Amino acid sequence: MATDHIRYDVLAQTALRGVVHTVLADVAKKGLPGDHHFKITFNTLAPGVRLSERMRAQYPREMTIVLQHQFWDLVVTEQAFEVGLSFGGIPERVAVPFDSITAFFDPAVQFGFQFETIDGASQGDANAEGWADERSVAPSPRPPGSEKGSEPPRALSSPADTEPAESRSDNGGGEIVRLDRFRKK
Repeated sequence: MATDHIRYDVLAQTALRGVVHTVLADVAKKGLPGDHHFKITFNTLAPGVRLSERMRAQYPREMTIVLQHQFWDLVVTEQAFEVGLSFGGIPERVAVPFDSITAFFDPAVQFGFQFETIDGASQGDANAEGWADERSVAPSPRPPGSEKGSEPPRALSSPADTEPAESRSDNGGGEIVRLDRFRKK
């Protein structure tokens, strides 16, 4: 297979993170339109993530937040967003760099995507350009036999594709189940 010197995988992830940025910036200015709301999963170990110690202990690797009814003071910068949320009735302020996001889903329109870990010999080159940092993206489960870094970010087809961290029994990173595993072929 030919070497991808352009790094389309990195460019695609950067573009999709730009979609998340644009959507959240618009919501920060105008509020949520219609029935739109978001499930955003992120790597809690990524540089720049700010959580209370209580939340970090509960979600040591990955966490999903929902921006729907009860969130406030959404602030979006070029690199991250901050938002006020309530967890178990306790208000918290969370800061999430866009590079730490591992999945984004809008259940109102069944649209979303999951970010893949970027590996490869050219990783250092991508970092030098400021495109990606492997430490800031949580690894995602892959079907046996697939090569890491070979898949572009993939669209999610339903809310069952991403299970909120709050409902996971292990209170840590969880497996994202792909619906196509269960579909008849």
